[in-house]
Amino acid sequence: MSTHSKKDLAVCIGRFQPFHNGHLALLEQAFAKAGQVIVVIGSARQARTPRNPFTWQERVDMIRLALPEAEQARVAFLPVRDERDDDRWFQAIRAGVDALGRERTGKAHFGVVWLGRSADMVGADLSAFEGWDRAQMDERNPADASHIRDVYFGQSGDETTAVLKTLSTMVPSSTLQALAAQAALPVHAELAGEWRMLRKYKEAWSAAPYPPVFVTVDAVVQCADKILLIRRGQPPGVGLHALPGGFIEQNESAYQSAVRELREETRLSLPASTMKAALKGSAVFDQPARSQRGRTISHTFHFDLGDGPLPTIEADDDAQSADWVDISRLADMEDQFHDDHFQMLDHFLGLVTDGPR
Repeated sequence: MSTHSKKDLAVCIGRFQPFHNGHLALLEQAFAKAGQVIVVIGSARQARTPRNPFTWQERVDMIRLALPEAEQARVAFLPVRDERDDDRWFQAIRAGVDALGRERTGKAHFGVVWLGRSADMVGADLSAFEGWDRAQMDERNPADASHIRDVYFGQSGDETTAVLKTLSTMVPSSTLQALAAQAALPVHAELAGEWRMLRKYKEAWSAAPYPPVFVTVDAVVQCADKILLIRRGQPPGVGLHALPGGFIEQNESAYQSAVRELREETRLSLPASTMKAALKGSAVFDQPARSQRGRTISHTFHFDLGDGPLPTIEADDDAQSADWVDISRLADMEDQFHDDHFQMLDHFLGLVTDGPR
């Protein structure tokens, strides 16, 4: 593309978990097509897991350090949280790009071209970017973030040097340094343990005649200005905040399973009539990538017990703890939740209201 045909702004969309050479090639194409570049970093506020091992700030550092100094001055970053509703996710990107674009270009109206690797855009409704040009991508670089994470977490402690040497052909030096730094920390051993558990879980279902779809239930229980949360005691997500819930039983309805799981994990024992009267609504959460276990659909029920005294609770089953947590604290705890449980709470309680999502 000649200089005179460049756009004002290029937008690169991805999760960059971690940033690899294929992503670097994507950014190089973006710099060739526009004067300024915005990198949209997805899954920005998820807890640290084998699928999301690096915070969005750590990913910004990887990306920035992989770029020449001149290009560092031309790039800005837009962290975007995961959403249950795809429309809200696209709206967040467009609102953030509009604001950053005005700041970076000094123009009220500017031309936009966007780029994304096919692996990062599976299932996306690309019509949501109407008005933006889409660049034809050169995707010959075979680097794949899922494969990199599998190699990284599949190591044992004494294999670190060899594994990092293998990955050095797939990632920039800034990413390799971040991988090496995390490998020396206790969090890496924790994530690797979860990765092994998830691998065994998926291997156990590998002989199924078709990919399994799991059905779970969760309970949002509100009393006065508090929400009932547990801390998970078993992988995946050990120690993370979560809603009480679990797998649906063969002989139960979704509602019956939700009440049973609630009782088993928190010992919340209220009459059936009280629970029925407290039920305010339900929703299905079915984003394909919402659970690290695989395709998992959750039926989630919202109970409001009113302004009375808090019922007695006690952690049981596989929960580390059970607590009544102030609703006002939840927004600041977003990156401490298992899977999409914060998005569940946001759906029922409207927790995120300030500015672009």
